[in-house]
Amino acid sequence: MALFSQTSQGFQALLWKCHMFWPVSRCRQLFAASFSIPNREKINSFSSMTSSSTALPVDPKEADALPAKKRSEIDCKEGKGWDEETKEIPEWKFHFSSSVGAAKKWSMSPFVSRHRFSNVQPPEKPLQAEEWNKLREDFQSPEIFEEVMLNSMIRCNSPIDVAKSLLTHLAKRNGDVAYNMLVKYLTLCVQQGQVSEIRDVYDIMKARFKMLESGAYSLLIRGLSNSDQWRMALTVLEEVKKIMIPSRTCYEACIKAASRHQEMKLAFELYSEMLAKDVVPTLHVLQSFFDFSRGMKGAELQKELFGVLLYLRENQIYPHRTFMQSIKLWFESLPGGNWRGRLTKIKDSGQCPVCNHQLEDSNLTEEEYSHLSERIIKDVIHGADTFRKTSPQELEAFQTFVENRLPFDIVIDGLNVSHIKSRKMQCENLFDAINCLAKENARLLVLGRKHMLTNSSNWKREIMKEMQSKADFFFAENISEDDPFLLYATLRSGKHCRFVSRDFLRDHKACLSDSVTRHLFRKWQRGHQIVFFPAAAGRSINFLPALCYDCVVQTTGDTWHIPYKDVFEEKYSYQIPRKWLCIHQK
Repeated sequence: MALFSQTSQGFQALLWKCHMFWPVSRCRQLFAASFSIPNREKINSFSSMTSSSTALPVDPKEADALPAKKRSEIDCKEGKGWDEETKEIPEWKFHFSSSVGAAKKWSMSPFVSRHRFSNVQPPEKPLQAEEWNKLREDFQSPEIFEEVMLNSMIRCNSPIDVAKSLLTHLAKRNGDVAYNMLVKYLTLCVQQGQVSEIRDVYDIMKARFKMLESGAYSLLIRGLSNSDQWRMALTVLEEVKKIMIPSRTCYEACIKAASRHQEMKLAFELYSEMLAKDVVPTLHVLQSFFDFSRGMKGAELQKELFGVLLYLRENQIYPHRTFMQSIKLWFESLPGGNWRGRLTKIKDSGQCPVCNHQLEDSNLTEEEYSHLSERIIKDVIHGADTFRKTSPQELEAFQTFVENRLPFDIVIDGLNVSHIKSRKMQCENLFDAINCLAKENARLLVLGRKHMLTNSSNWKREIMKEMQSKADFFFAENISEDDPFLLYATLRSGKHCRFVSRDFLRDHKACLSDSVTRHLFRKWQRGHQIVFFPAAAGRSINFLPALCYDCVVQTTGDTWHIPYKDVFEEKYSYQIPRKWLCIHQK
């Protein structure tokens, strides 16, 4: 008791709050261990070891002067390297009640710009209370000093003892450590892999709050899953499931932990669970399945990994080069499999030059095409959202316009194409595209807006007149949504008709009522969307024709063909890859 009898009245109050849940001895043990609460003798000896360095703002030019190794290890720019779930914990926007129960928003702090104090340098060694007080008094916004300082410690990967000394000072001064400060300290512990500290903070937070925010759970699971106590992360995950759907970060940290320890059955159980809850996995965790399964035997494991490849197919996901290499190495490592992977480009005919296999046709059957056309007209063109951006009268006028001029060979999103080169007039961009596409006497329909008819710096009347002699134009209202018009005209023109746009049309796919129709829509889009981009030199526009073969992962059992991109793309793209991995059994 002597150790704790000399602590501050505020800290005694903090211990009293924990006593409602735990024996006093356990609370004292945890707080003493986590925040290094010393007795007077320890304080005196500690003072001779502390640094006199201060946390004054530094010259902005010198703000990035951290050693390269330290900076690369922790990505110490604020926010970099941490998933969005971690960012859910507000940075000095809220204080939290420290009372027993769920963590709740309590009061707003004054708004502080995220980068306003990004150049604050934390001390290199622990400080005594009077030193922290002096820094706080000299700080231009004392009310947020501790929050700014902890953010700086996270950014610069400060020693844990420095952060502990700040929290000790807070506990002694305020009688409490606020929720958001605990989370910031937890972030630093996770960043440095301080497993015992992570566990202690978790125990403290469990005692004080009935539930935590998703960002705190994400940090805990991440920190534990990367340690030899990774199974405790599974326990935390089960706790999260009782109150919310776990985040992608929570699931993936546990999946990778199980995979690292060769517990592939458990990893795939978690993967199946997250898919069932509509939690979308990242390419990184999908790649990890192939990396950690390399050389492992088992028909069930092989079936699961084939399932991952089919997931890529069903969702039109194109792996990047490093992911593709992991897939290739996994196939070639299968004991007795005799698989061989080679990189290639598919011929225009759809034949693979490596194995001579003919890839799947991108065309829909007559029955599929008829079904898709009906659903597009019902769910997209006549759907609930259409008339937010157009009127029934305009849609009817457009349909009449199209029906009187069918069929078209190519339908062009005129406004979309007109922005392809920012340094050229928009009408010139569109004119170049029309000239290129009309070379083979193709019948063109251009969807434009009425403002194009007004002579302006971007839309010259004489150029517009010449374009209208080479293509049919329909000018919609300036606020109208032209994607439904594009889909209608293309589908009504027949299976041969293609369309030109840089839009991915995701919203319209989402309007379709069932997964079968959405799958048909994507297949039709892959085979009918013409890709365009500015030429490297000169004034022309390059077009890549729609492919006659389907650009998705596909298999015949003894062959796999996987389209891939050189670099990772976070967002879906209208551009389909032209590079393939061919895997076949020798």
